[in-house]
Amino acid sequence: MIVDQAEAGLEVELTRHGKPVAIVISHRRLEQLRGNRVQFGDAYNAYIERHSVRALGLEREFFESLRSKETGRKVSL
Repeated sequence: MIVDQAEAGLEVELTRHGKPVAIVISHRRLEQLRGNRVQFGDAYNAYIERHSVRALGLEREFFESLRSKETGRKVSL
């Protein structure tokens, strides 16, 4: 019945102890949601092209100097 409802275009909310935990949707709706997404790498490259580090008057080495080269703190479990 849940699959039939989703296939018919309904969004079926699943709950556990009265709290929403998942939504069942049709495969067609999932493809619609996925279809218009820009891949991260493409969005990042477009951003870099629009906002050049050199246009800001900064050299690439400036950012490299900001990152810590340390291995991090010790954690005891």
